[in-house]
This record gives sequence, C-alpha cells and structure tokens, in this order.
Amino acid sequence: MTARHLAVTGARAADRRAALDAGGPYEFTTTCHQWLRGPCTALTALLHHYVPEAWEAGPGLVDEHRATLLYLVPDLSERIGPPPPSLVNDTPHEERTRYFAERMIRATSHGVVDFLLAHARRRPGPPPALAFDDVHAASGTEQEFLALLLRRADPRVLRVAVAVGEGPLIPELACAIGEFTDSVAAPATARPAPAPDARAYVRSDCTSDDVEAYAAYRALTEEARAALHDERAAELEARPDRGLLIGAIPNHRERGADPHGAGRRALRTALELCVAIGYSEATVDLGTRGRALCDPDADAEDYCHFTAKAASALVPLGRYEECVSLYRELRRRYPTPRVQMSTSYALAVLHTRFLEPRDHDLALEHMNNARALAALEPDPVLGAYYQVFQDNGLALVAMHRGDLELSHDLTTRGIERLERELPPDRYVVHRSQLLHNRARVRFALGRLDEAYADFTELIARDPHYVEYHVDRANVCRRQGDLAGALAGYDRAVQVSVPMPELFHNRGDVRAEAGDVEGALADFARALDLEPGEPAPRLARVALLIEADRPREALADVRAGLGLLGEDARLLCLAGLAEQALGRPEPARACYDRALAADPSSVPALTDRAVLTFEQGDPRGAVADLTAALALGGEHPDVLYNRGFALAAAGEAGQALADFTRALALPGADLAGLLCRRAECLAGLGESRRAADDLHDLLRLHGAGLLPDAEPAEALGLLKGLDTAGVGGGRDGGGR
Repeated sequence: MTARHLAVTGARAADRRAALDAGGPYEFTTTCHQWLRGPCTALTALLHHYVPEAWEAGPGLVDEHRATLLYLVPDLSERIGPPPPSLVNDTPHEERTRYFAERMIRATSHGVVDFLLAHARRRPGPPPALAFDDVHAASGTEQEFLALLLRRADPRVLRVAVAVGEGPLIPELACAIGEFTDSVAAPATARPAPAPDARAYVRSDCTSDDVEAYAAYRALTEEARAALHDERAAELEARPDRGLLIGAIPNHRERGADPHGAGRRALRTALELCVAIGYSEATVDLGTRGRALCDPDADAEDYCHFTAKAASALVPLGRYEECVSLYRELRRRYPTPRVQMSTSYALAVLHTRFLEPRDHDLALEHMNNARALAALEPDPVLGAYYQVFQDNGLALVAMHRGDLELSHDLTTRGIERLERELPPDRYVVHRSQLLHNRARVRFALGRLDEAYADFTELIARDPHYVEYHVDRANVCRRQGDLAGALAGYDRAVQVSVPMPELFHNRGDVRAEAGDVEGALADFARALDLEPGEPAPRLARVALLIEADRPREALADVRAGLGLLGEDARLLCLAGLAEQALGRPEPARACYDRALAADPSSVPALTDRAVLTFEQGDPRGAVADLTAALALGGEHPDVLYNRGFALAAAGEAGQALADFTRALALPGADLAGLLCRRAECLAGLGESRRAADDLHDLLRLHGAGLLPDAEPAEALGLLKGLDTAGVGGGRDGGGR
C-alpha cells in the first residue's frame, strides 16, 4: 500500500490532538496559529528544531541553504553564523528602498522543503513524521508552505500530518489535502471540563478553544483583562524570540492598559519586521491595526507610516484599488510636502506599471509633482536624495512611454549627482538601484557592453543579489556567449532561494547550447517547484519533440493539460508529437482542440495547415494560413508557407505575390524565398526575372550575407534555366 500523508479535521483542539496521536508517532509536533509568531509560527519552531540537528550532522547542508534558513528565522544565526552579506541587510532601515515580494516568500518556502527533504534522506532509520495543528488559524504564508510540503514530500521520505479546525483554508492547501492525504474526522469525545481559567486563556496567547476559559476571560473587568495581557506581554518580551515580536507581543499590547502607546509601538515594530521580509498580508493587517490606534492629528507620523506601508503591501497582493484609496486619503488629510511627494510618486508608479488601463500621461503628471516637491527639501543630503529618487521615477515613466534615451539620461545624471553630493556611505541601496535601472535600460537600447559593465559593477557591490547575475547572464546570451550565460545562471542558482524561472531560463540556454539532458533536468526542476507553470512545461515538451522523443512529450502534455486545462499551446505541441509518431488524425484532433480552446491561436492554424498540405490538400492549407495572417499580421514564414501551398495548388501568380511580400519583411528566409520566387517566375514564363533572383541569391551567399544558405538548389535551378537558354543575369554575364 502506498504511503500517504494524513489530514485530521475536528472542531476541538483536544479531539484533533487525539486523532493525530492515533496516526503517529511524530518526532515533531507544533501549532500553526499565527497569533503566536505571525506568518511563520510553525516554520520558526520547525527550523529551530531541525537546523541545529542538521548542523551537528555536518554543516554542508545548512551552508547550502543558509540564505533560505536565515531569511525566515534570523535568530538561527546565533547557532549557525550570519547570513550571506547583502547591501540590504547592512543598510539602515530608514535608507532601505528595496523590498521583497510575495514570490520571494514562496521561493523561500520551497527552499525549506528542499532542506527538510535533503535532511530526511541522509538520516538513518525510518522517515521522520511531522504534525501541524491549528492549520485553519495559520497565516496564508504558512498554509502555502504546508501545501508545498504535502505536494513535494514523498511520505516514504518525510511524512506530514495536518490538523484542521473550523476556519478558512487557501485553495492551494485545500487541494493538496484532497490529493495527497488520507482524511480522518476526529471523533468528538466527552472530557471533564476544567475549572474556568481566564489567566490560562491569556497565557495560551488567546489561541485556546476552551469556551469556559474564554467566558471567564470575558467576564473580567476591562482593567483586569488589560493587566493579564500586559503581564503576558512583559514575560514574552524577555524572551530572545524574534517571532513573538510579530505575533503574540503586539496582540497582547493592543489589549493591554496602553494600546495607543505601548500597543502602537509594538505594532510598528512588528510592521517593520514584516515589511523587511516581505510578508505582504501581515503588513496590511498590522498597518490597518496600527492606523486604528493612531489619532491622525496627534500621531500623524505613525498614522502616515502605518498607512503607507499597508498601501505598498497591497500592490503585490493585486489589491490596487484599495491601495489607491489609502494614498488618496493621505493626500486629502496632510498638505505637507513629504506626504504629497511620496504619494504622488506611489500613484505614478501604480498608473504606469499596475493599474489597467495603464495611464502613462497621468503617471507623468504625478511624477512631475513629486519632483517639484522634492526640490523644496532644505536639507542638502535629503534634498539630493529625494530629487534623484523622483528622477528615477521619471525614468521609469519615460521607459514605459517608449523614450529609452531619456530614461538613460535621467538615471545617469542621478548616479553622477549622488556621487557628487552625498557621502559615500549614504543611500547605498538606492545607488545600486539606480545603477541597476541604467543597466537594464542599456540592455533594452542594445548597448550590451555598457550593460555588461554595469551588471559586473553591481555584482561586485552585492554579490549575493540574484537579479544581477540573471541580468548579466541575459546580456551574455544576447551577445551569443552561451558559456558566459550558463556561468551566470549557475551562480544565480547558487545564491538564490529556489525560483522556477531560474531553472527554466538556464534550461533554455542549455538547450540552445545542445545540452539536451541538462536542459530537461532544469525544466524538470522548475516543474517540481511549480508544476502549474506553463513556460517550463512548454519548453520541455518542445525539446522532447525536437530530440525525437514524442512519446515522452505526449506524457508531459497529458500532465500539463491535467493542470492547465485545454491549453492551446500544449495542444499544438501534442499535434506535432502525434505527427512525429506518424499519426495524422490524432494530430488533426489536437489542432482542432487547440482552436476550440483559443480560436485566435496562430500556431494551431499554421501547424494544421502543414498537416493539411502533407495530406494532399494545398487549398485547405491555404485557408488556414490565410486565417493565420488575418489574426497575426504578415509574417515571412507564414507568407512563405502560403505561397508554397498556392504554388502547389496551381496559383503561381498569388504564390509569387506572397513570396515577394515576405522578402520585404524582417527575419525572412531570403535564400528559400528567392528560390521559390524564381520557380514561380519560371512557371509564369518570366525566366529572365527568375535568373535575376537566383543570381542575387548567389551574390549574397558569396558576400557572406547568407552564410547558412546552401547554393546548390539555386545552381540547380539556374542550370535548368540555362538549358532553356535564359541563364544570363542582369549584367549579361553567365554564372
């Protein structure tokens, strides 16, 4: 019987624990209740348990995952040493301008799964079993981690049990429980009721589901309840546990005797920690709670801070309208230059990058306002910083408006100004961001050597920041330096938490370099992390077809369709695989399904046209190719194929028109088109024009302008024309 994970459901904690125990034993059991340590309550306890054990067994595995482990639980540095150096970690909080998004947290969760599985595999004895209770009360971040763990962990290597009470689960976790666990309903059992204990309820950090204890707590006077919360908060504040600063401590201080003082300060501390790590949902929650404890007039600075951080965190959650609403509230409430400047900048970014439809003109209006207000700052250091910061925003808008040269000039001037006017140790992170933005603009402008130099400088400043390595690898790839690109991606994988796009991109370069097995391994790794991501799936299927492994490609297509539904791109590839297996009717069915799923799919039309032509129906192929051109616009390859099909259908004049139009388009296959057009001209009795085309082809080849073209076909066609006595070129000479 195949081993399975376990899910226990039950309304009462005591019943769930009894059912968990019956499915055990477990070497590690923890609660996930986010009121204890915030977004990573269970992860914190889990890593505190296993990282020291792994360190003692040999530090290599911990060193391999150091960035992941210390990103989530910085306290572990006391046991395993510091994290890899980074500009952000070494920058004063008030000067930090780079923050991480939700995808960083998800990738870090993947890194924890990697660590746990690797540690479990190298341990002797039976597979470890882990139990997580109060999953319904876990943060979305922790529920996401549990979903990944259930999906990726083989129960024969690491067995997982989750216990869920009455509460919402994110869809991904609900699906993982349904697919990867055996579910058990915890039977309700009668137990002697303990004496109601309000203190015990508070000391559970308000996570107990003992209704009698909660009733006793509610029966206390407001002053007595506040005293219990303050007592518990003081006890927790004495512990060296950073997680408590995000969860239990602010919860208690909010309910203590001084919510507007001590409570607000505790929430702000928690907010800063969550902003730094990238806990977007927690940041929104803490910001909202902090705003509620502020008097907007007397506590204006805190009110603005809680509001702005909550608004910023709404962006990665896709809650743009709520974000705009918060910024506009600040603009109505505070007529101060800094508030108006910062909100103008934020709204400009929203309009140029996130809101639909994009409004780059409105973004420019907001950014110009921010720039004008920045000029009012009297402090010379802050004034220079604020003005360059807004200029960087103007560069972003200029880029989105298509003016790359202006974007380049603004970032370059900003870099030079900060070097002139700021001490070298101030706003170091923002300086690196300016240089990064200029490097990307240079890449977009095709100034590849300069972009490479900028990325190299960035890597020297901050060698563990993954985007710099990826971006420089992209420059190498554009330059045709596949070895340099691979070296860059290798380093990016080494310094990063596991991100599927890194493995997908490296796989593409490996495939381009001819390393089929290496590319397939990278695509497989990307799909192990995120099987629902279409890009690595499509890349792997295409590579398997190219490598003449159509049966494996079809198996991958079936897996992808199970996750993505009727995806037209996958169905097109399925059609190609069926054709490679010599099965034209199943191939046609795949193309028909692709068009049913996406009637605008140009690849489905062109692939079906090729199949139709091969089955002896050139006019049917012409119909599909005509539809493809109507949908996708003129493309040289599609025109080439339609011209070829028209010629086969006896429509030489129309074929000639297609070949002629294709020759005028960028990316055209000049050699093939000139040969095909020559054939049409000869068939229409215009042998001299045909010979002119063939001589043009041979001249281009001789000049090295068509280095990959094979002149044999042109020579053969010319020989045929010579036999007919029309071989002279436009200059009267033979060839």
